[in-house]
Amino acid sequence: MSKRIIALLMSIGLPQIASAQPVLPDLSEAQIKVSKVAGNVYLLQGADAGNIAALVGEDGIVMVDDEYAPLASKIAAALKGIGATEKPVRFIINTHFHYDHAGGNAAFANGNVTIIAHDNARARIMSGSASGIGSKVFFQTLAGEKAALPVITFDHDVSVHLNGEDIRALHYPAGHTDGDSIIFFKNANVVHMGDDYVRYGFPFIDVQAGGSVEGMIKACEGAIAKLPPDVKVIPGHGEVSNVGEVREYVQMLKGTSAAVRKAIKAGKTSDQMKREKILAQWSQKYSNDFIDTNSFIDTLYSSLTYQKYSKYRIHN
Repeated sequence: MSKRIIALLMSIGLPQIASAQPVLPDLSEAQIKVSKVAGNVYLLQGADAGNIAALVGEDGIVMVDDEYAPLASKIAAALKGIGATEKPVRFIINTHFHYDHAGGNAAFANGNVTIIAHDNARARIMSGSASGIGSKVFFQTLAGEKAALPVITFDHDVSVHLNGEDIRALHYPAGHTDGDSIIFFKNANVVHMGDDYVRYGFPFIDVQAGGSVEGMIKACEGAIAKLPPDVKVIPGHGEVSNVGEVREYVQMLKGTSAAVRKAIKAGKTSDQMKREKILAQWSQKYSNDFIDTNSFIDTLYSSLTYQKYSKYRIHN
C-alpha cells in the first residue's frame, strides 16, 4: 500500500476510516523507471506504487503486479522500450489485492491479458475489502469491475512457463494479507516478494484483510529456505535487495513481536506500550511516515490479539 495514499487520507481529514476507495493523487507527471534485475527480468517503478517485475521475451511479457490504473498506459509504453519489443503482455500475476499492486488489472485485461492470483485475492477484488491495523490506518476498498478480476486462481501454487523461464507463484497464508503470493523466477534467479517484504521500514500488515505478523515471518522464512544466496530480491516497495537483508527484516519482525507479546502477557495496553517506548531500539532504522513506531505497535497488538478469521481465509 502506497505511503502517498495513506498520507493523503490523513491530510484530508479522515482520521479513522475512508468510506470508499481512496482518491488517487495526481499521477499525470508520474514517470515509470525501468531497470534490469537479471536475465530477462526487469523492475518497473512509479509513483510510490508497488514494484512491478516484468519477464520480457519472444513469447510475450509476464508482469507481476500492475500498479495504479491511471499508470497503465505509461507502464505499457515503458515495456515497449525494453529491447524495443513489440510483444504483448500475456499474463499478469497479482501478489495481492491492494490497488497500488492490482489497480491496473482492468486496464490491462481489456487488452486480452490473463490475470492470475490467489483465490483470496480474487475474492477481495470481487467484493471489496476493509483494510487496516486497528489505529489510524483503516480504509475500505470498493469492489472491482468484472475486467479487474483474476480469471485463473489457485489455492497453493501455480506455474507459468514462458520465454524459457519457469515462473512459480506460491501462496503464503496470512502474511501481508490472506491472499499473498511470492513469485519465483527460477532460471533468472529472481524473486518478487510482494508486500511480505518491503524496504521502507516497519511494514503495513493488513490485519483487517487477514494478515498477521506471524504469517509474514513464515512467508519470509519460507521464501528464504527456497532461495540461493545470490538471488535478486524484488520487494513490494523499494530497491532490489538480497537474502541477507530479508533475514535482517525477519529478525526485526521477530524482535518487535516478542517485545509486544511480552507486554501483552503483562496486561499492558497498546497506549501503555507507546508511552514506554518498547520498540525504541528499532525506531531509528524502521519508523517511517507511513507506519511509524506507534502505528507498528498498534499493528503488532492487533495482529497478536486478533481472533476473528478472515471470511476468505483458506486453510491449507
